[in-house]
Amino acid sequence: MGAEQLVEEIYLAGGCLWGVQAFTETLPGVILTEAGRANGTSQRLDGPYDGYAECVRTQFDPRLVSVEQLMAYLFEIIDPYSVNRQGPDVGQKYRTGVYSTKPAHLEAARSFIASRDDAHRIAVEVRPLVNYVRSAEEHQHRLARCPEDSCHLSADLLTKYRTDVDVVGRA
Repeated sequence: MGAEQLVEEIYLAGGCLWGVQAFTETLPGVILTEAGRANGTSQRLDGPYDGYAECVRTQFDPRLVSVEQLMAYLFEIIDPYSVNRQGPDVGQKYRTGVYSTKPAHLEAARSFIASRDDAHRIAVEVRPLVNYVRSAEEHQHRLARCPEDSCHLSADLLTKYRTDVDVVGRA
Protein backbone atom coordinates (compact mmCIF):
# COMPACT_ATOMS: atom_id res chain seq x y z
CA MET A 1 0.00 0.00 0.00
CA GLY A 2 1.16 3.54 -0.77
CA ALA A 3 1.14 6.54 1.52
CA GLU A 4 -2.20 7.36 3.06
CA GLN A 5 -4.06 10.15 1.33
CA LEU A 6 -4.99 13.22 3.35
CA VAL A 7 -8.45 14.51 2.50
CA GLU A 8 -10.00 17.87 3.33
CA GLU A 9 -13.20 19.33 1.94
CA ILE A 10 -14.23 22.76 0.71
CA TYR A 11 -17.25 23.94 -1.28
CA LEU A 12 -16.66 26.26 -4.24
CA ALA A 13 -19.40 28.33 -5.87
CA GLY A 14 -18.70 30.01 -9.17
CA GLY A 15 -21.96 30.29 -11.06
CA CYS A 16 -23.38 27.34 -12.97
CA LEU A 17 -22.02 24.24 -11.28
CA TRP A 18 -21.57 22.25 -14.51
CA GLY A 19 -18.54 24.24 -15.57
CA VAL A 20 -17.19 24.70 -12.05
CA GLN A 21 -17.23 20.93 -11.55
CA ALA A 22 -15.68 20.20 -14.95
CA PHE A 23 -12.85 22.66 -14.21
CA THR A 24 -12.32 21.72 -10.56
CA GLU A 25 -12.05 18.00 -11.17
CA THR A 26 -8.97 18.59 -13.34
CA LEU A 27 -7.01 20.50 -10.70
CA PRO A 28 -3.87 19.04 -9.17
CA GLY A 29 -4.56 17.66 -5.70
CA VAL A 30 -8.32 17.39 -6.16
CA ILE A 31 -9.53 13.91 -5.26
CA LEU A 32 -13.31 14.08 -5.69
CA THR A 33 -15.93 16.56 -6.85
CA GLU A 34 -19.69 16.54 -6.43
CA ALA A 35 -22.27 19.02 -7.70
CA GLY A 36 -24.49 20.40 -4.97
CA ARG A 37 -26.11 23.27 -3.14
CA ALA A 38 -24.56 25.19 -0.26
CA ASN A 39 -26.29 27.00 2.57
CA GLY A 40 -29.91 26.68 1.56
CA THR A 41 -32.50 26.20 4.27
CA SER A 42 -33.83 22.76 3.31
CA GLN A 43 -32.59 19.27 2.46
CA ARG A 44 -34.85 19.08 -0.59
CA LEU A 45 -34.07 19.47 -4.28
CA ASP A 46 -37.67 20.22 -5.19
CA GLY A 47 -39.77 23.09 -3.94
CA PRO A 48 -39.19 26.83 -3.94
CA TYR A 49 -35.73 28.35 -4.02
CA ASP A 50 -34.35 28.31 -0.47
CA GLY A 51 -31.31 30.59 -0.67
CA TYR A 52 -28.69 28.06 -1.76
CA ALA A 53 -25.65 28.73 -3.94
CA GLU A 54 -24.81 26.21 -6.65
CA CYS A 55 -21.47 24.75 -5.59
CA VAL A 56 -18.99 21.96 -6.06
CA ARG A 57 -18.07 19.86 -3.05
CA THR A 58 -14.32 19.52 -3.50
CA GLN A 59 -12.24 16.95 -1.66
CA PHE A 60 -8.51 17.66 -1.90
CA ASP A 61 -5.17 16.57 -0.52
CA PRO A 62 -3.74 19.61 1.33
CA ARG A 63 -0.22 18.32 0.75
CA LEU A 64 -0.78 18.76 -2.99
CA VAL A 65 -2.97 21.87 -3.17
CA SER A 66 -3.69 24.58 -0.60
CA VAL A 67 -6.89 26.52 -0.04
CA GLU A 68 -5.06 29.60 -1.37
CA GLN A 69 -4.20 27.71 -4.56
CA LEU A 70 -7.81 26.53 -4.89
CA MET A 71 -8.88 30.17 -4.52
CA ALA A 72 -6.48 31.21 -7.28
CA TYR A 73 -7.91 28.50 -9.52
CA LEU A 74 -11.48 29.61 -8.74
CA PHE A 75 -10.58 33.19 -9.61
CA GLU A 76 -9.51 31.98 -13.06
CA ILE A 77 -13.09 30.99 -13.89
CA ILE A 78 -15.19 33.66 -12.16
CA ASP A 79 -15.83 37.36 -12.40
CA PRO A 80 -15.05 38.12 -8.73
CA TYR A 81 -16.79 41.51 -8.89
CA SER A 82 -20.13 40.23 -10.11
CA VAL A 83 -23.02 39.88 -7.66
CA ASN A 84 -25.45 37.02 -8.30
CA ARG A 85 -24.26 36.54 -11.86
CA GLN A 86 -21.63 34.58 -13.76
CA GLY A 87 -21.75 34.73 -17.55
CA PRO A 88 -25.34 34.38 -18.76
CA ASP A 89 -26.51 32.86 -15.47
CA VAL A 90 -28.29 35.39 -13.26
CA GLY A 91 -29.79 34.94 -9.81
CA GLN A 92 -28.81 34.46 -6.18
CA LYS A 93 -28.09 30.76 -6.73
CA TYR A 94 -25.27 31.75 -9.14
CA ARG A 95 -23.40 33.87 -6.60
CA THR A 96 -19.73 33.17 -5.99
CA GLY A 97 -18.58 31.82 -2.68
CA VAL A 98 -16.35 29.58 -0.65
CA TYR A 99 -17.82 27.48 2.15
CA SER A 100 -16.30 25.12 4.68
CA THR A 101 -16.89 23.62 8.09
CA LYS A 102 -13.22 24.23 8.86
CA PRO A 103 -12.42 27.76 10.15
CA ALA A 104 -8.84 27.51 8.83
CA HIS A 105 -10.19 27.14 5.28
CA LEU A 106 -12.34 30.24 5.66
CA GLU A 107 -9.42 32.23 7.09
CA ALA A 108 -7.19 31.15 4.19
CA ALA A 109 -9.88 32.20 1.69
CA ARG A 110 -10.32 35.58 3.41
CA SER A 111 -6.55 36.10 3.48
CA PHE A 112 -6.31 35.31 -0.22
CA ILE A 113 -8.95 37.93 -1.00
CA ALA A 114 -7.49 40.50 1.41
CA SER A 115 -4.05 40.16 -0.19
CA ARG A 116 -5.33 41.26 -3.58
CA ASP A 117 -5.08 44.87 -4.76
CA ASP A 118 -8.76 44.70 -5.78
CA ALA A 119 -9.98 43.22 -2.47
CA HIS A 120 -12.39 46.11 -1.92
CA ARG A 121 -14.25 45.21 -5.14
CA ILE A 122 -14.49 41.44 -4.64
CA ALA A 123 -18.01 40.05 -4.18
CA VAL A 124 -17.07 36.45 -3.32
CA GLU A 125 -18.71 35.40 -0.07
CA VAL A 126 -16.71 33.35 2.42
CA ARG A 127 -18.95 31.66 4.96
CA PRO A 128 -19.21 28.60 7.14
CA LEU A 129 -21.02 25.72 5.48
CA VAL A 130 -24.25 25.20 7.41
CA ASN A 131 -26.16 23.06 4.91
CA TYR A 132 -25.26 21.00 1.86
CA VAL A 133 -27.50 19.06 -0.50
CA ARG A 134 -26.11 16.88 -3.28
CA SER A 135 -27.56 17.85 -6.66
CA ALA A 136 -29.61 15.38 -8.68
CA GLU A 137 -27.70 12.76 -10.67
CA GLU A 138 -28.46 14.58 -13.93
CA HIS A 139 -26.20 17.43 -12.76
CA GLN A 140 -23.23 15.28 -11.71
CA HIS A 141 -20.36 15.59 -14.23
CA ARG A 142 -22.89 17.02 -16.69
CA LEU A 143 -20.45 18.40 -19.26
CA ALA A 144 -18.51 15.12 -19.40
CA ARG A 145 -21.72 13.17 -20.00
CA CYS A 146 -23.41 15.74 -22.25
CA PRO A 147 -20.66 17.61 -24.12
CA GLU A 148 -23.25 19.29 -26.35
CA ASP A 149 -24.60 21.20 -23.32
CA SER A 150 -23.35 24.73 -23.04
CA CYS A 151 -21.32 26.39 -20.35
CA HIS A 152 -20.13 29.98 -20.08
CA LEU A 153 -16.56 28.72 -19.62
CA SER A 154 -14.51 28.07 -22.73
CA ALA A 155 -13.36 24.55 -23.60
CA ASP A 156 -9.75 25.76 -23.30
CA LEU A 157 -10.34 26.94 -19.76
CA LEU A 158 -12.28 23.82 -18.78
CA THR A 159 -9.37 21.63 -19.86
CA LYS A 160 -6.48 23.93 -18.92
CA TYR A 161 -5.26 21.65 -16.10
CA ARG A 162 -6.39 18.30 -17.50
CA THR A 163 -3.58 15.80 -17.78
CA ASP A 164 -3.35 12.57 -19.71
CA VAL A 165 -3.34 10.75 -16.40
CA ASP A 166 -6.46 8.69 -15.89
CA VAL A 167 -8.80 10.38 -13.42
CA VAL A 168 -10.12 7.15 -11.94
CA GLY A 169 -11.54 7.62 -8.48
CA ARG A 170 -12.97 11.06 -9.03
CA ALA A 171 -16.69 10.74 -8.42
